[in-house]
Amino acid sequence: MQNLKQQFLIKDDITFLNFGSFGACPRPVFETWQQFQLEMERDPVQFIVADGLKYLATAREALAEYVHCNPDDLVYVTNPSYAVNAVAKSFELKPGDEILTTDIEYGACDKTWEYYCEKAGATYKRQAITLPVTSKEQVVNDFFKGLTPKTRMIFISHITSTTGLRLPVEEICKVAKEKGLLTFVDGAHAPGHIPLDLTNAPFDYYTGACHKWMMTPKGSAFLYVKREYQSSIDPLIISWGYKALFPSDSQFLDYHQTNGTRDYTSFLAIPAAIAFMDKYEWTSVAADCRKLVQSNAQAFCDILETIPLAPLTDDFILQLCSGLVKTKEPEKLKQHLYDQYRIQIPVMRQGNQVYLRYSINAFNSQADLDALFDALKSIKKNTSLIG
Repeated sequence: MQNLKQQFLIKDDITFLNFGSFGACPRPVFETWQQFQLEMERDPVQFIVADGLKYLATAREALAEYVHCNPDDLVYVTNPSYAVNAVAKSFELKPGDEILTTDIEYGACDKTWEYYCEKAGATYKRQAITLPVTSKEQVVNDFFKGLTPKTRMIFISHITSTTGLRLPVEEICKVAKEKGLLTFVDGAHAPGHIPLDLTNAPFDYYTGACHKWMMTPKGSAFLYVKREYQSSIDPLIISWGYKALFPSDSQFLDYHQTNGTRDYTSFLAIPAAIAFMDKYEWTSVAADCRKLVQSNAQAFCDILETIPLAPLTDDFILQLCSGLVKTKEPEKLKQHLYDQYRIQIPVMRQGNQVYLRYSINAFNSQADLDALFDALKSIKKNTSLIG
């Protein structure tokens, strides 16, 4: 596995095992972003109302090619939570309607759907997924146990946040479409992590973060919506795109791209991120990362006195690996790992459980995981943070 640590800006004194939260920019991508910011500040008006919009169109075309869809079927948003809010707020829920999801979704998205369901008198149904997962079929069967005649849409993560599991969303959404349901996939961790072909996937709505595994600047993500549903998505901010004086060919784009003054330079660095991945043959890099994740998962679980959450294959475990950790003070454990061992790693709550999750990318090595394992052994021996 080639180590590309010098291509990143991560501090030398940190063992960085939390790429999954906010990613990290490679130097060339970061420098491209700074160049756009500098161009904007040298002539803000020309950039924001003219030149920058041309760059934005180019960046959108590059991303569309990367995730395999028509450029007019996606819009840039700052993060997947924004995209989920846009869809949930616009979705015409009625009293008694149900949105079917799992019990291992990202907390901010859960809160969004709970909010809008409560306002409408609808139900956000969090169906239990049995852990550890044993097969794709088990996940599909578990999920559809929550289906009722009141189900209007399914909402599900492509790769879960806290538990770090790739879910069989293609299989689930295919069944959902056969049942006449709308499908919305939270792909926050997917772009740059797994290949995407949105045009041919059974997804009606899809959101992905570019600032995670695609390694773009923070605050760059997208919302993809099939053409027939785009007109139903209202903008979160009503601005110049509504009844636009100079409308584009896409109301979807006008509504969601033109929403007031903002720094959209993070989106403009996306072509540079794609070029970086091409240069370093990212398919091979990602495969090496998965091997490192999977080959260390059992040792990780042994230290935590738990078992893997799923079979250690590409079907379920990619560049993220989570283990159930016995702790009553997860926030304190996270801070202790950082303060005492300089290890940046998340300790996250999911319902009544707590998970420790490591992520691996091109700058990581076996030495990083060995440092984590040594730290965990020391904490178990010398503190009460891990029970």
